[in-house]
Amino acid sequence: MRKIFVAILAIASIALVSCKQSPSTSKFSGRQNEVKLLTLDPGHFHAALVQMYMYNEVDPTVHVYAPKGADVEMHLDRIERYNTRAERPTSWVEHLYTGDDYLQRMIQERRGNVLVLAGNNGKKTGYVQAAVDAGINVLADKPMAIDGKSFKMLEQTLDAAAESGVMVYDIMTERSEINNELQRVLVAMPELFGEMEKGTPEEPAITKESVHHFFKYVSGEPLRRPEWYFDVKQQGEGIVDVTTHLVDLVQCTVMPEQEIDYKNDIKFTSASRWATKIPRDKYRLVTGKEDYPSFLQKDVVNDTLQVYSNGEMNYQLAGVNCRVSVIWNFMAEVGTEGTGDTHYSVVKGTKANIEIRQGAEQGYKPMLYVVDKTGDEAFEARLSAALKSLDKRYPDLSLRKVADSEYQVIIPSSIIKSHEVRFSSVMKVYLGYLAAGEIPAWERSHMKAKYYTTTKALELAK
Repeated sequence: MRKIFVAILAIASIALVSCKQSPSTSKFSGRQNEVKLLTLDPGHFHAALVQMYMYNEVDPTVHVYAPKGADVEMHLDRIERYNTRAERPTSWVEHLYTGDDYLQRMIQERRGNVLVLAGNNGKKTGYVQAAVDAGINVLADKPMAIDGKSFKMLEQTLDAAAESGVMVYDIMTERSEINNELQRVLVAMPELFGEMEKGTPEEPAITKESVHHFFKYVSGEPLRRPEWYFDVKQQGEGIVDVTTHLVDLVQCTVMPEQEIDYKNDIKFTSASRWATKIPRDKYRLVTGKEDYPSFLQKDVVNDTLQVYSNGEMNYQLAGVNCRVSVIWNFMAEVGTEGTGDTHYSVVKGTKANIEIRQGAEQGYKPMLYVVDKTGDEAFEARLSAALKSLDKRYPDLSLRKVADSEYQVIIPSSIIKSHEVRFSSVMKVYLGYLAAGEIPAWERSHMKAKYYTTTKALELAK
């Protein structure tokens, strides 16, 4: 029995509210409980991770609007586990409305001023637009657009939001992963990194590769995927989903806190896509369902589900050749089940390459490396000095020489954030933007650029 309070409102017929309402009059200053969360159709566990911790600015009462079903039940169960855990328990009070008119009811009642979105990506762009039209701020999980049509809708919505003072932001948790963060910091040190190379389509200056698994553990529990997650029309293909994070990291590396004009700054050379095969027994393991639903039959070949979850794109950003790729396996290999998702990244400079590796040699844990390209005997001393200069923000970094001209940056566990904890980092950034009264122009341009990049790659790959 759930201990959190859940108010189930009667399903009633409600006249459709106007698509356009006056912008929100909420003004934020960072005062206690001024942010009042709404959660809409939470079909992905990221919706709950936003509430993994309490925040002084956020009211503990949250209003949830969703269709009846397992998705919203699993969401509430996750919140309950946060409320009842032994360490740092939360105190969320969830009020639930279920009904076919959940979106209209949310807009009509206007019980909150910030909408959290993490679920069916095929519906997400429309949800963002409806919230912005109603003057409700939005914190959305990626991706906010999964094809060219939804990108155009999103672009118009972001422009409308900026004009009306509504703040839309997407949850880019990988920015605050410590290896990604330090990679950007070291790249920004010309005395160490030199200048960023331009590379070629065949040998790009930046490569980011990500490997994920449909079956994995989250917060110590086996993750149950909803059936729509395997439908690319609802979830989006892999090339527009996880790649959102990788493209975002590329942008933050090449043009940090700079506005991007995607029409002129981005040029494509190639893109491709391919399917992951999921037989019936594995589908049953991850969803708990006995058979493929009717909406997935279009993707079943020889009694095996074909999910287009893999893709690669090659493009230029501000003249820098970049390669981004994503692979989805069903689960990690035997003996590596606890590794979770893996990541490889390299940024090439004229003096050094800064790399993140996460293979068997690293025990499937991400580790940061610096590869000297100068041959200068003083390079190690410069690298040590560079790390020392970061001590105030990143304390106790150290160095280990692993090969000729190759060094590992040893990162203490005290500054490493788990995937779940990184949602708290994003939340704090967003709360800061709310208090400041706007999303920076560079952030808005980066959102447009990343979703243009992913949806254009899908168009080219198909």
